[in-house]
Amino acid sequence: MALIQCNFYAESLGLSTTMSVILPEQTKTQIGLTNVMHSLRHPTLYLLHGLSDDHTTWIRRTSIERYAAALGIAIVMPQVDRSFYADMVHGNRYWTFISEELPRVAQSFFPLSEAREDNFVAGLSMGGYGAFKLALNHPDRFAAAASLSGAMDLTDQRCLEWWPEVYQLVFGNQKVEGSNSDLLHLVSTLGSTTDAVQKPKLFQCCGTEDYLYDQNVLFRDTCMKVGLDLTYEEGPGDHNWEYWDQQIQQVLRWLPLRKS
Repeated sequence: MALIQCNFYAESLGLSTTMSVILPEQTKTQIGLTNVMHSLRHPTLYLLHGLSDDHTTWIRRTSIERYAAALGIAIVMPQVDRSFYADMVHGNRYWTFISEELPRVAQSFFPLSEAREDNFVAGLSMGGYGAFKLALNHPDRFAAAASLSGAMDLTDQRCLEWWPEVYQLVFGNQKVEGSNSDLLHLVSTLGSTTDAVQKPKLFQCCGTEDYLYDQNVLFRDTCMKVGLDLTYEEGPGDHNWEYWDQQIQQVLRWLPLRKS
C-alpha cells in the first residue's frame, strides 16, 4: 500500500486543501495487464471524518491501511472542517466540494474507478451522516455506504444543544427538515420511489451507550419501513475510537467488492 498526502486547490472552496489517500500496490500480473489496458482502476472507499477530526485521523487512530491491504481498494480521506458536509451558510461550500469536485479531482490524480459498483462511502459520527447524505442524494454514483455512530437526525432539537455554534455556522436559519440534509426525508423519498432507480446498500452500526444511539434506532426503523437494503448492528460501545476501530473492519468485510 502507498500512503499519499495530497495538497491541491479546490475551486469550490476557493482555497488549498488536502486529502490522505491509500493506494493498493499492483501485482506483477496486474502491472502486465496495465501495460496492455493502459489503466487499472481501483475500487474506492471515500472515508469521512467526524466533527473534531481531520483527514489524518483515520490513519492515526486505526490501522485502516493494514485492514485495506488485502482488498485491493483505494481509500480517499478528505478534509472538510466542521461543515457537516454542507454548503455552509457562514463558511465554505463543502457539499459541492465533497459531492462534485472531490471525486472528479481524485479520479484525475489517481487510478480510481468511476463505475458506480466500485464506489463506496463511509464515515463516523459527522462523517457517518455525510456518508449517508452522499449515497442517498447520489444513489446513481455509490453502490454502498456505511455509517459508524452517525448523526442520523439533524432535525433533532438536541443538535442545537450539542453543537450550537457549529449548527448556526452550517445551517443558520435554514430549515433542515425536508431538505437534502435531512437523512430521514431522503430515506423516505428514495424508499417510496417506484422508478428503476438503483438504491445503495447501507450498513449502520452504533454502540448502545452512544449519545446518538436513539437517532440511529430511528434511522434504522425508517429504513425498514420503506424497505431499503440496510444491514444494522448494535452492541456495547460508546462514541470512541475503540468502537470505530473494530467496526471499520466489519465495514470493509461487508463492502460489495467485485471479484477480480
